[in-house]
Order: sequence, then structure tokens, then C-alpha cells
Amino acid sequence: MRIAFLVAPEGIEQVELTEPWQAVIDAGDVPSLISTAPGRVQAFHHLDRGDTFPVDQVVDGADPREFGALVLPGGVANPDVLRTDDTAVAFVRSFFDSGKPVAAICHAPWTLIEAGVVTRRTLTSWPSLRTDVRNAGGTWVDEPVHVSRAGPNTLVTSRKPDDLPEFTRAFTEEFARAGTV
Repeated sequence: MRIAFLVAPEGIEQVELTEPWQAVIDAGDVPSLISTAPGRVQAFHHLDRGDTFPVDQVVDGADPREFGALVLPGGVANPDVLRTDDTAVAFVRSFFDSGKPVAAICHAPWTLIEAGVVTRRTLTSWPSLRTDVRNAGGTWVDEPVHVSRAGPNTLVTSRKPDDLPEFTRAFTEEFARAGTV
């Protein structure tokens, strides 16, 4: 099964892309890098430039039906850009509409908020997003990983890079449960 990783052209926290990417591969599935622009995306190690990664597909040409699940890496700039792109927001919303599992870490819930999918859900994120989550109708918790099964799909969220072991374990288990990994 193909797993979509949606990112902006730059501002992705590198470890929040690479470790989940490797977890998908280790689970026997195929990750696919989707972005709002073609070419390569620029990752960061917090504020320092990291590596670049090739885009597999541009979001305006990506069909969500071709993917079994969605992963949203964090970084401050990455979700801030994605939430201003209507096509990216619609891509995210389509996973919820179709009942497919979604995993988001750190600042990535900003994109979920913009997609209007956190209402009546409990989730975690980087702590500075707690008021945004609450204002969007969600419940924020301070946990390394939180699995929300509200509605037809599962949402797995995590706070920060230190939580990556728990995050990757939780989302690969949930993707497998949904039959996508």
C-alpha cells in the first residue's frame, strides 16, 4: 500500500520526515512524498538547513484514493505553508472523509485545524498549538502519542521529535489495523 507524506517545499523537520518514512518502509509499505511544488523539498534540523528530498508527486495532481494512509510531518514552517494551500487542505480532508488513517506530529495539526477535522477529537501536538486545537473544537493532551478513533478513521498525533519512537510504533500499528500497512 502507498502511504502519502504531505509536505511544503521547505520547512519540514527532517527527523519527523525520515524516521516515519523508514517506519513505513520497515512495515513493508511504500512511502510517497507529496508536495505543493515539484522538484525537491528542503528539510531542516530545527533552524539549520538539512537535506533535500525528491518530490514524487505534486498535491494538485495526487489522487487520495491511491493512498491507504497519510502522514503529516512537522516543523514550524511546513504546516504553516500547507494550511494556506487550498489543494493541500482538501487533500488532508479527503483522508478523513474516506475513513483512512492519518498521523501528524509536532506542528502538523495546524493543517488538520485548517481542514476542519479536529472538532470533537482528542490530540496532542507541540505545546504552543494547544489553544489552536481547543479553539478548533478539539481537546489537547500533553502525551507522547495519542490515538483518536473518533469518527470513521483513526488519527495518531505526537508532540515532538523526542516522541518519534512512540509515534512511529503507534501509527504503523494503526495503519496495519486499518489494513494499509
